[in-house]
Amino acid sequence: MLKPQRSKGKLRVASLMEAAASAIAEKGFEAATMAEIAARAGAQIGSLYRFFPNKEVLADALIQRYGERIDEAVGKIEDQVASFSVNDLADKLVDLLVELHGESKAITALLEARSEWSVKRTEFRKAALRRIAQILMLRSPKLQPDKADDIAVVLLHNMKTMKALTHEQGIATSPGAPQELREMNRLYLASKLGKKP
Repeated sequence: MLKPQRSKGKLRVASLMEAAASAIAEKGFEAATMAEIAARAGAQIGSLYRFFPNKEVLADALIQRYGERIDEAVGKIEDQVASFSVNDLADKLVDLLVELHGESKAITALLEARSEWSVKRTEFRKAALRRIAQILMLRSPKLQPDKADDIAVVLLHNMKTMKALTHEQGIATSPGAPQELREMNRLYLASKLGKKP
């Protein structure tokens, strides 16, 4: 992948990657074409190929960018964790995947498209669990690492459930369900960190 040096080139690459994420989320990796991605970005096909010589290079760039966005979002929580109440921390964690929904839908489609990319899915999950456990131990230094790992698994599932309740069509839900999950997550985290909700 060609790395742009100028801000105009960086904006073009960002636009191409947004268009790719949108097309892949909507149609899947195999069905999304380079021509369609260029058209969605309002770019010439040659511009797309200049930065991404093929769809696999584009997919790798999307996967890398998603990892960077997760790192950035989790890093913000880590930086402020000491100032959060338990409820605030519970809300920040449960909303994390909701905020990254547009990208995560495309990444899910990518990782399901090719068996060799399933390794990446496992890496993302392990990294997410490690970072959540780290946040918990930063917030509650007396928490045992094994216990933090167990809590992280539950929190990650709650995060995925919140994303499904908020964004996925066809799931059996009601308008109040996300708030109920948020409250459950708060109570659970408070009980595990020994803090009153």
